[in-house]
Amino acid sequence: MRHNPFRGFGIAVATPFDKEGHVELNTLRTLVLDQLASGADFLCVLGTTAETPTLSDTEKIAIRKTVQGTAGKDIPLLLGCGTNNTAEVCHFLKTEELSGFDGILVVCPFYNKPTQEGLYQHFKAISEASPLPIVLYNVPGRTGVNLTAQTTLRIAQDCENVVAIKEASGKIDQIEDIVDNAPEGFDVLSGDDSITFELMTVGAKGVISVIGNAYPKEFGDMIHHTQKGEYTEALKLHRKFNEFYKLMSINGNPSGIKCLLKTLDKAENILRLPLVPVTEETEKRIKLLAANFKVEQL
Repeated sequence: MRHNPFRGFGIAVATPFDKEGHVELNTLRTLVLDQLASGADFLCVLGTTAETPTLSDTEKIAIRKTVQGTAGKDIPLLLGCGTNNTAEVCHFLKTEELSGFDGILVVCPFYNKPTQEGLYQHFKAISEASPLPIVLYNVPGRTGVNLTAQTTLRIAQDCENVVAIKEASGKIDQIEDIVDNAPEGFDVLSGDDSITFELMTVGAKGVISVIGNAYPKEFGDMIHHTQKGEYTEALKLHRKFNEFYKLMSINGNPSGIKCLLKTLDKAENILRLPLVPVTEETEKRIKLLAANFKVEQL
């Protein structure tokens, strides 16, 4: 029986760096502890927001161990391990020590621009190699290719260990098609904070959030109200975040969230090239919005 352990409020954990650009594991522990105490339902480690392409293998292992050691077995952990080389992903899954993780997040192959058949065969091969449940990740704005509803459902029907999709295509009709026709136990998760409320009202089962790094309690409350069908309360919170949604992405992710974390004294505003901090104008807007947000005490 297919079972998705990744429901509700998930956070795509950011990677804190110190002023010299080294991974700051103590700050990472503090962030994770804050997220756990604030009601996160699961954590996503080494995803896009973690700046994973800029991390060495040694750093990735250190981050995995730090999050595992901090979270323990309190909540499910989802590990990002996708790339555009099918054989490389399969080899990783067959040889890497994955104990402590409850599933893997696998992004659509980027740059290669495969056909829908190529995408199907890619995920089918990974399904056969994976000892853990799989969450697909569709983000055509980054990969250059869209995993269609038809292909998503074909994968879900044929691969029992594929339990969900993180949908960040922004194509509402496509996402609703997946929700309406998914096999039992296969869920849709929002990959875009700004449309999470809307997606959950039509059947999505949760989110893998960026803004949750900074405001885990407040954004988590919005998710949990929505899960309970308390839409009036959820909508109020959703609207409080409207400006933040725009500012988190205006200069790219995770530049926005790194600036906000610094504003809240949770982490340094340091990124690794080719990523750079937000512009001075965006930083001013984030700081002003954060100051007013604190006063409102949601």
